[in-house]
Amino acid sequence: MSYSHFDAILQQVAPLDDIPVAVVDAGQKEVLEAACAAKAQSIVEPILLGNAQRIRELLASLQHDTGDCPSFRIVDVPNSEAAADEAVQMVERGEAAAIMKGHIHSDAFLHPILAKLRTDRRLSHIFVAELASYHKPLLITDAAINIGPDLLTKAAILQNAIDLARILGIEQPKAAVLSAVETVNPAIASTVDAACLAKMAERGQIQHAIVDGPLAFDNAISAQSAKIKGIHSAVSGDVDILLVPDLVSGNILAKDLEYLANASLAGIVMGARVPIILTSRADPPRARLVSAALAALLHSAREPA
Repeated sequence: MSYSHFDAILQQVAPLDDIPVAVVDAGQKEVLEAACAAKAQSIVEPILLGNAQRIRELLASLQHDTGDCPSFRIVDVPNSEAAADEAVQMVERGEAAAIMKGHIHSDAFLHPILAKLRTDRRLSHIFVAELASYHKPLLITDAAINIGPDLLTKAAILQNAIDLARILGIEQPKAAVLSAVETVNPAIASTVDAACLAKMAERGQIQHAIVDGPLAFDNAISAQSAKIKGIHSAVSGDVDILLVPDLVSGNILAKDLEYLANASLAGIVMGARVPIILTSRADPPRARLVSAALAALLHSAREPA
C-alpha cells in the first residue's frame, strides 16, 4: 500500500453503501466538517446528536465557508450524556450502525456503550497511523481503553488488531509485542507477556498473524537496528501492528508520532455490537473521515455475504 495510506483506505471503502452513524455531541466545527466530508464521499450517513440550535448554526457557517455541506438528520438532546445514551438506543432500535464520538469526554461517551453494547469480545481501541517515513499503515493498540491489561486481555486486544489488519487487506499481519528491551526479563513483566503471546500465536491461540516479542520499538520498526543487535525476526522492519504494554505507553507513543513525526491517526474501537469511532476532540477532520471509513469497513465485514 503506497503513500498516502489513508487514501488507499478511502478507496477501499468507496464501493460500500453508506452506513448510518450516530454522532454524539456534534456541536463542534471539526466534527461537522468531518461529517460533511464523510457524507460527501458516501462513506456514512451522519445523524447529529446534540444542541440542535448550535449544530444548525455551525452547519450554516460551514455552508457559507465551503458551499458544500449537506443536510442531516439532527436530534436535539439536552447534554452530552443524553446524546451518548440516545446513540446507544439508536443502535438498539436498528437506526444506527456505528457510533462516533464528537465533542464529549471519552468516559461519558463510553459509559453507556460499555453498559449496553458489549459482546463476548474484548473492547479495544486501535490507532491506524499514516507516516511518510513508514512504508505502510501502522496499527497501535491499545492506547485508549484498556489501562493495564493482563496476558489474556493483551491476547484479545492483539486479536482485534489482527482482525482489523486483515479487513484492511493484510492477509497475515506482522505484530510486534513491545517492551523496553528485546530479551525476556522476569523483572519486566511486559517482556514475559510478550514471549507468551508470541508462543500463543505459534500454537494457534492467536490466529492469522506472525507475532514476535519482546521487541523494543527500534528493533520492531528498523530491520537495521535488529541486525545490529543480532535479532532474527520476521517482524522487524516490516511490522504492521504494535501491541503496547499498557494504555499510558501506547498513548504517549501515538501522540509522539502525531506531534513530532507528523503522523496522521485514525481511531476505531472493536469488540462492541457496532463499530465505535473514538477520536480525540483535537483531531482534524481527515482523521475523523478515515476513522469513519474504518467503521464502514468493519460494518461491511460483519454483514452476511
